[in-house]
Amino acid sequence: MQKSGKCGGIFDLSKKQLRIAELDNLSGNADFWKDNEQAQKLMKERDENKKELDNWKALNSKAADIAAGLELIKLGEDPELFKEITEQLTQLKKDLRTEELKLYFTDKYDTHNAFLSIHPGAGGTESQDWASMLLRMYSRWTERKGFAVEMVDYQPGEEAGLKDVTLFVSGPNAYGFLKAEKGVHRLVRISPFDSNKRRHTSFASVDVMPEVDDVEVDIKDEEIRIDTYRASGAGGQHVNRTESAIRLTHYASGIVVTCQSERSQMKNKAMAYKVLKARLYEFYGKKRKEEMKIVQGEKKDIEWGSQIRSYVFQPYRLVKDNRTGVEVTNTISVMDGDIDVFIEEFLRTNAGKK
Repeated sequence: MQKSGKCGGIFDLSKKQLRIAELDNLSGNADFWKDNEQAQKLMKERDENKKELDNWKALNSKAADIAAGLELIKLGEDPELFKEITEQLTQLKKDLRTEELKLYFTDKYDTHNAFLSIHPGAGGTESQDWASMLLRMYSRWTERKGFAVEMVDYQPGEEAGLKDVTLFVSGPNAYGFLKAEKGVHRLVRISPFDSNKRRHTSFASVDVMPEVDDVEVDIKDEEIRIDTYRASGAGGQHVNRTESAIRLTHYASGIVVTCQSERSQMKNKAMAYKVLKARLYEFYGKKRKEEMKIVQGEKKDIEWGSQIRSYVFQPYRLVKDNRTGVEVTNTISVMDGDIDVFIEEFLRTNAGKK
């Protein structure tokens, strides 16, 4: 166990301290606040660095307490103290793991909120049901993370499952985490929709985009068509009686965005614009990929051989990430949102390639 002052060594805390001092000096200048938008961004950067330093101070304090406790244990047998120190050490390891993950959030938009969309592949009810299972998995994962989730659009399947869904996930490093899930997910199981109980393979794609600032994408009125229509699916009688749903069509790119989650047409329109901006930024981002360092991922067909992760329920139980080789046999836990092991290993592996 290293004593206080050593925990944050690899995280370049001295640079953060210098940056805080630099920003404090800048904020004292009369001209600093003339550009209010820029000033707010710099002060946000300052607050984030300060929070990071405070976290490490707290971790160093915990490490010092544990070191002192270990010294006391050496002096005499104390089962209660040993139990307490063991619990503190376990928690410290978890806290350090959380701080370690922050090292991998180096892309420009990793700290931003995210839009997550799930699209079933070919196969009708089978793949639509699989898409709904993935929706539940990510819903449970966001609950574990304490992220806020807003359903932007939901298109139910004809018999079961869903045809399309888009979620807006907000929380610290939401995009940084969820970008690891972008790609095709493959399921092998005995189909509950097959009376002959045969094994079926289903596919669904997951797309993840960061929420971008308004200044990043400029959308002119003449570049889009706005349509209103009555919402379908869940939402109550009010939703189905009024034309509150919004569809935006961007002429140049052909991108179409729909939003029907709110009763208010104005709120749906605002959210639809957010999604459109995110999709346009990704669409045009290929030209500035090196500059912005957006994790694009190779666009693949939703079919055999293109999956990033396989979920096998029959004839054995195994979830395997094809990019990192991580395997988990507890499929029930994975489908209940326990997917951090896949995300974290992807982040570590991807960081090693930069």
